[in-house]
Amino acid sequence: MRGTSLISLFSLSRHHILHSQCRFFNSSASEPSSNKLFIGGLSWSVDEKSLKDAFSSFGDVTEVRIVYDKDSGRARGFGFVIFTNEDDAKSAKDAMDGKALLGRPLRINFALEKARGGPVVVPRFSDNGRFNSH
Repeated sequence: MRGTSLISLFSLSRHHILHSQCRFFNSSASEPSSNKLFIGGLSWSVDEKSLKDAFSSFGDVTEVRIVYDKDSGRARGFGFVIFTNEDDAKSAKDAMDGKALLGRPLRINFALEKARGGPVVVPRFSDNGRFNSH
């Protein structure tokens, strides 16, 4: 079937796509960390101290890390806040998600633990636009 559109590819069943048409490089899925929060939407002017100050009212913050670009040294707009316990992290997430910090709304989720090399799902297409069977 030449010219198969992407829309028609999505009409394939999820089971068919995930189990018979994709190559799984690492089958161990990352699990959300229950006391580590991903904080997105950070203002360029936020530093570790101001981020810790914003979250420490919810409990004991053990670590705060803002991610910086290794070439420019400029903040990349996201970071992590780690609490001593899950309940404090959940309270902070519920209270602060969508709230503004230094003029920018925060996007907060429980952080996924980084797994080296995976999980990666790569769909394989043949020349005619259909999924391969291996």
